[in-house]
Amino acid sequence: QVQLVESGGGLVQAGGSVRLSCAASGRTFSSNFMGWFRQAPGKEREFVATISGSGDSTYYADSVKGRSTISRDNAKNTVYLQMNSLKPEDTAVYYCAAKTRSSPLYRSYSQYTYWGQGTQVTVSS
Repeated sequence: QVQLVESGGGLVQAGGSVRLSCAASGRTFSSNFMGWFRQAPGKEREFVATISGSGDSTYYADSVKGRSTISRDNAKNTVYLQMNSLKPEDTAVYYCAAKTRSSPLYRSYSQYTYWGQGTQVTVSS
């Protein structure tokens, strides 16, 4: 059974940082893009960042580019998202996902098959 388990969320002050982790089990995703998405109350789920299986390619949403870093440790089957200079608008549930469909649509949540349960990040002003 494949599982993705996120951790690292919490309450953070504006300007602070958070490091999210996503540990996968049940299969190896070293050949797959792994992504982070987020969903704020009343809003659609949106793309945050994604990283290729080798870690050589990364893509970010404009809203987090320059203050976020996605990385992975394939030996641990784990993906990370470091977010700095957090803003209240970063408040959302953050989801980790594994992309198994072979398409260049790296930012589309429909291309990701496995999802974690999410971790809440709340940024206070």
